[in-house]
Amino acid sequence: MTELVVRPLEAGEEALFTSLPDRGLVGRTLLGDDFTEMAKKGEYRPEWTWVALRDDVVVARAAWWAKPGEETPIALDWFDFTDFDAGVHLLKTAPLRAEYSLTTPPGWQDDPEVAHEVNGRVEAAEKAGFRKLVERYRFRWTPENGLPEKPGRLEFRPEPDDDVILDVFKRVHVGSLDAHVRKTVEEHGLDAAAREDLDIMRWMPGPRDWWRLAYTREGELAGLTMPSRNVYDPVVGYIAVVPEHRGHGYAYDLLVEATHDLVSYGADRIVAGTDVGNVPMAKAFAKAGYPVAQHRIDLV
Repeated sequence: MTELVVRPLEAGEEALFTSLPDRGLVGRTLLGDDFTEMAKKGEYRPEWTWVALRDDVVVARAAWWAKPGEETPIALDWFDFTDFDAGVHLLKTAPLRAEYSLTTPPGWQDDPEVAHEVNGRVEAAEKAGFRKLVERYRFRWTPENGLPEKPGRLEFRPEPDDDVILDVFKRVHVGSLDAHVRKTVEEHGLDAAAREDLDIMRWMPGPRDWWRLAYTREGELAGLTMPSRNVYDPVVGYIAVVPEHRGHGYAYDLLVEATHDLVSYGADRIVAGTDVGNVPMAKAFAKAGYPVAQHRIDLV
């Protein structure tokens, strides 16, 4: 068999990366669909974009993503292959370490062809040293889904002090159903998990003054709601309820408030996500009129 060559792209080689046929919706980047355009913006860079070649033909490829101007990639969000072993070897060879986010259509398990693609990529990533952390729903709201009515049970106030927000993160992370939070708490502790999520929210380009804390009519803290933006869309950045007020359906109130806020800021679409296993949050999204647009499998 011809020797396999694994290497990063050189500048101007975007056509080499796109020479591997794209097989449907599986594994398309979460943030956008056009590799060449995203590369022009600096979201994919030659040194973060790797190919495996036999006889100068691409048999596997992987691209790591970050916002323009950042020094390190934050996610592997494009990985596919026609040669399983080449795909495994590529991931082992590339010196980049970031979470692998594999996007799929909803109900991907029910389509044998799609399931074969998904399971193949998960298996290749696992053989290269990744492990599956969680599967997530990705929602996409548009005005056609209807603007849910505010329940009116909570009062929402801005909070400009990041130390206060950090303390609230520590509180809502206790007993969290979110797999990423649980992983960080287990490995590094509650303080680190809170700092990580605050840093993620500050990383997002949405205005800081959109964030709100929510209080009951008795003045007790109920949770926080943090509408924001990612590179492409308005997003429900974060919503969570403090442990002592769980079980009252307040996650729905927080979500509705974030939705109204984003619409008032001009949003004509809103994206959001939650773990498949976070049943209360998934129910809140369904009740608020957020249909599932994609699934995402996160491997670390």
